[in-house]
Amino acid sequence: MGSVQKPHVERPLIGEILIKRDMITPKQLAEALEIQKKQDGFIGEILVNLGYLQERDIVVALVVQCGLPYIAVNKYEIDSGVLKLIPAEVARNLHVIPLDRVGDVLSVVMINPLNEPLKEQLKQITGCRIAPFIATKTEIDETIARFYPR
Repeated sequence: MGSVQKPHVERPLIGEILIKRDMITPKQLAEALEIQKKQDGFIGEILVNLGYLQERDIVVALVVQCGLPYIAVNKYEIDSGVLKLIPAEVARNLHVIPLDRVGDVLSVVMINPLNEPLKEQLKQITGCRIAPFIATKTEIDETIARFYPR
């Protein structure tokens, strides 16, 4: 008997999710994709900058796309020992914040939990396996400002 391979599961694209949920029109997505070709960046961020969506709309679509948990990180108290695992400058630059640590697993709130190089970088910095959570950039940045005062 040969080995059994798991079927590759395709995630729906964020634009498809937003159209299916009637959050944007196909025309708005096409406009954002044209802009993305010229200046790079995340499609969600472009749609927010165009005024078609709010940050929270993108997070909802990412939760649907990834099946990852959303957390309103700006409503949490975070232990100072956990905060020391990710230096303030790293947190500010990467828009990430550690939330909790259990054994060698560190829960980290980030804008894009599908960013594998970022998770690997955080693993190198902290020495922990990374359990990603998602929040809006604004919520993360507010929390960073609160817990990592300049």
